[in-house]
Amino acid sequence: MDKVSIISQTKAFVYQQLHDDATGHDWWHIYRVSKIAKKIASIENADIFLCEMAALLHDIADEKLNSTEEEGIKKVNDFLSSVNIDEEYISKIMEIITTMSFKGGGQPPMKTLEGMIVQDADRLDAMGAIGIARAFAYSGAKNQLIYDPDIKPVEKLDKDQYRNRKSTAINHFYEKLFKLKDLMNTDMGKKMAESRHQFMKEYIETFFNDWEMN
Repeated sequence: MDKVSIISQTKAFVYQQLHDDATGHDWWHIYRVSKIAKKIASIENADIFLCEMAALLHDIADEKLNSTEEEGIKKVNDFLSSVNIDEEYISKIMEIITTMSFKGGGQPPMKTLEGMIVQDADRLDAMGAIGIARAFAYSGAKNQLIYDPDIKPVEKLDKDQYRNRKSTAINHFYEKLFKLKDLMNTDMGKKMAESRHQFMKEYIETFFNDWEMN
């Protein structure tokens, strides 16, 4: 199994699939998540190849970017079957990418260290300055308002509500982004989340000061 070749083929496949995505799930999101995942994996003595592969492929199967979740999972399975990768890795990659999504919160914890690392890396890219930019990009792509005082955030959402209810970009901070700091799995993930969380809190405070013209 030539890991270097498999990584190269995977990057080309993911770039082709996501390079023009305008929801914040584009190639550069994948690039950042895979870079963070490799960094955490090296510190945690995890399987770096598994972490990088799962990070590279994690949004290909995401139901947000496919007509159904099953369609996305088949797309990843078909790709992995086309490259010379061990069956054991295919199983581990699929387990990570099919269980790591936020989906409104309340999902079971990741089963493996590598799954925890990739989940942390993905969540870190939803925080801080980049996370703020991605929140507004996603809301714009979904025709949601920046903010409407009459549309209140909801504390607990099931998966369908999280995906489909009418909401706003600002509500997304309360419904997901502010929760991520306390959901980190690894020590390094927790450490990296602190400053990003603080930046988002300061941003929202400034946003409301400007909104009220204080």
